[in-house]
Amino acid sequence: MQAVIYNIPVFGWMLREAADGPVAAKLLFVINCLLLWALAITVFGFPAIIIPALAAVAGMFVVLIVLSWPYLPD
Repeated sequence: MQAVIYNIPVFGWMLREAADGPVAAKLLFVINCLLLWALAITVFGFPAIIIPALAAVAGMFVVLIVLSWPYLPD
């Protein structure tokens, strides 16, 4: 699966550099993601803030279920 993602023409080399590159490349990747989110907020407004927050709630719900799975009654 990783090879398929890395073979995408424009984004593959950026993701490979962010995953396997030096610390500076990882830092710049995070900064670019934050700037892209800020640009989405300026263009789309409130939905660009709410949709990632709702996705984070769903993701945290899954994490809590996975963490509590061994303790659920049979």
